[in-house]
Amino acid sequence: MNILDKITLDKRKEVALRKDLIPISQLEQSVLFERETVSLANNLRHSKSGIIAEHKRRSPSKSVINNGLNVQDVAVGYATAGVCGMSVLTDGKYFGGSLDDLLTARASCDLPLLRKEFIIDEYQILEAKANGADVVLLIAAILTRKEIKQFSELAKNLNLDVLLEVHNEEELQKSLMPSLDMLGVNNRNLKTFEVSLEISKALSKLIPDDFVKVSESGISSVEAIKELQPYGYQGFLIGENFMKTDNPGLSAKQFIKDLEA
Repeated sequence: MNILDKITLDKRKEVALRKDLIPISQLEQSVLFERETVSLANNLRHSKSGIIAEHKRRSPSKSVINNGLNVQDVAVGYATAGVCGMSVLTDGKYFGGSLDDLLTARASCDLPLLRKEFIIDEYQILEAKANGADVVLLIAAILTRKEIKQFSELAKNLNLDVLLEVHNEEELQKSLMPSLDMLGVNNRNLKTFEVSLEISKALSKLIPDDFVKVSESGISSVEAIKELQPYGYQGFLIGENFMKTDNPGLSAKQFIKDLEA
């Protein structure tokens, strides 16, 4: 069983428990449920840098990245730096995140927020909306085509953007549908954890231009972005690179400055 299978298995148990604790009717009564969302896809289309900066405490591949920072400081720093959006990990067991992190980020900035989560149930999309997200992530590797359709259509009905993540051509082919806004190519092989930008390059020509192309994982330099831009990528998800520093906002600001120089 690879790490993704393990996470998904745990996630099913976790979501079942949460559904018992907080009914959907309660989620729908949240103040944030009525909030007007901000489109990350639109931001990326009109940006020179395309940076989506992440809040991530730890990961299965790197263990602890940064446990010492509070989400509010990171969110304010990213907003000041001028990133296009912020990704907030809400998985507790493997990444040390929570929905509270999403709520805190929402209270701290006006950036489009992506709930970075392993979504296996419609309930999590309603949770995302109730906790101030603007975008949800769907991972093709853990979902059937039917689920991708069902989940993305629900997200669109809630005015949430959808970022669909793929790792290979097979996942891409089963996933293409009009209810997606962005297609993310994860450069990390989730079985081996090896990272290669060649994955983004190879899949770029198979992604129709109606979708905003996003490259994820292993982007730690301005050079990497400049290498990917000619392949049509407009979004770049950067987590560890900023989070491993003492001041992620400042790192992001310098990064964007170097990129746009």
